[in-house]
Amino acid sequence: MNKIYTHNKKLRDWVDKMAKLCQPDKIVWIDGTDEQRRLLEREALETKELIELDQNKLPGCFLHRTAFDDVARTEHLTFICTRRKHDAGPNNNWMSPGSAYKKAREIFKGAMAGRIMYVIPFSMGPVGSEFSKIGVELTDSRYVVLNMMVMTRVGTPVLRQLEEKNDFTKCLHSKAQLDINKRLILHFPEDNTIWSVGSGYGGNVLLGKKCLSLRIASFIARKERWLAEHMLIMGIEEPNGHIEYIAAAFPSACGKTNLAMLVPPEGLKIKGYRIWTVGDDIAWMRVDSDGALWAINPESGFFGVAPGTNSKTNPNMIDTIKKGTIYTNVLLKSDNTVWWEGADEEAPSEGIDWQGRPWKPGMRDVKGNPVLGAHPNARFTVPIKNCPSASFRLEQHHGVPISAIVFGGRRAHVAPLVYEAFNWRHGVFIGATMASERTAAQVGEVGEVRRDPMAMFPFCGYNMAHYFKHWLNMGKRMPKAPKIFHVNWFRTDERGKFIWPGFTENLRVLEWILDRCNNKVAAVKTAIGYIPKLDDIDMTGLELSRDNLEKLLEVKSSEWFEELKKIKKFFQEFKKDLPVELWEEFKNLEKRVKENG
Repeated sequence: MNKIYTHNKKLRDWVDKMAKLCQPDKIVWIDGTDEQRRLLEREALETKELIELDQNKLPGCFLHRTAFDDVARTEHLTFICTRRKHDAGPNNNWMSPGSAYKKAREIFKGAMAGRIMYVIPFSMGPVGSEFSKIGVELTDSRYVVLNMMVMTRVGTPVLRQLEEKNDFTKCLHSKAQLDINKRLILHFPEDNTIWSVGSGYGGNVLLGKKCLSLRIASFIARKERWLAEHMLIMGIEEPNGHIEYIAAAFPSACGKTNLAMLVPPEGLKIKGYRIWTVGDDIAWMRVDSDGALWAINPESGFFGVAPGTNSKTNPNMIDTIKKGTIYTNVLLKSDNTVWWEGADEEAPSEGIDWQGRPWKPGMRDVKGNPVLGAHPNARFTVPIKNCPSASFRLEQHHGVPISAIVFGGRRAHVAPLVYEAFNWRHGVFIGATMASERTAAQVGEVGEVRRDPMAMFPFCGYNMAHYFKHWLNMGKRMPKAPKIFHVNWFRTDERGKFIWPGFTENLRVLEWILDRCNNKVAAVKTAIGYIPKLDDIDMTGLELSRDNLEKLLEVKSSEWFEELKKIKKFFQEFKKDLPVELWEEFKNLEKRVKENG
């Protein structure tokens, strides 16, 4: 054991107990120093856990490959383990704590024999902030350690903080044999514990990520009366230096990361806006003494999807990942740099694919399908501080004040470009019913509508009906609640083409949202909420006809009647647990749609 000691008896006893179960050859405590990180990198290169990339072109960058069947979150093997099944709700897989511990112990038993157990003390949020929570992850993977050092605040300062408090999330991970038949991702909210075994993929094993920051944190947040949300946080600075902050929730494939660090479009550059990225994935929000909602991003890094990331979709991210980045499951080029589908440059003439096999463009498998160089869910982890638009308030203990909460989905029809909720309760209804249509890249029928309330359906650590009630209660506690909006960048015309150009142009919609928050513009009342007057979205420099703008903002009663049927079916899944307020909002919407029909 290296010489990092803690006076926290609870922590020492737990580490000893887990070491007896997993039987590692030795235990190494992570102090968070650059010296220790460099040592771990050297060891990972020797064991082939990492491949060193060209250090002149990509300084501090490495490539990692996972097992071929360990490339994404395994939701069917992810469980919420509460004493009562009802507390996990219809939105979660459930296992009793007794069964879960027993099943996992059998896999963990001796799983670290011949390996090192690393003890990673980490803080979600600035160390010492009242917003922040501490976790300790035990793992036998250097890849996990190095990624946790990017994604969270790690090391001795966290241990010092733990001397003062006894409260931490106990996180145990082992690769074990990387056997998908012995893979489990288990959350024990009542014990503040996470166990993950049999996986090496970041989303299953970086336990500060979705496991703690959403599934466990959402359970804690309800108890402690705050919000743990799957949301980006961005600041929009006006030329006079005034900054307003927005939190926004989008399901996957809706451009959340791109929005969090967008570059103002040419047409609006004359206004002198500047975007500040606070976070692209997680927001922890509390009601402050001023009656407003304040937020932090508990993470210190990005865990982004590589395919499709390029200078058009996200120029700031391209700059961010040029140094200090761990790439996972991308293509290795012959010059020891990396490539993925949707990158800026054309495909190389040859390379080594994400499974370590020789690759050339145009290759097809035995079924005739294209062989991809990078996995569609290939990832990168990189420190937020690398980002050109990184906020100077990342380490502020107090967070940032939120003016607007934005929900969004991918809908070809139904939802207009933007609309505003009538009030907080109506806004919760909008968040609870948000949905996306499946794309060709997702499993299932293309166009099928998937409900993903607040983009939290896979991540809420308890019964989602109780989560809706928590949101409603939070509104009652906020004299200065943020306004709530819904956006849809993906409306299509008769030929199936996107009408709105999206990407950087989305700032035009955010400008209207902030104008509404500051009572600078009026709006048009519709059955579903307030929409903009056509002249109130600044279209300077954008070639989009007035007819198309009208189409983007159209609210069709016929489409909303169909939508109401789908919402009703979804709400019925929660049975009598669904808050009565949401059924009332449903009936109100139904009435307004009929009146406008």
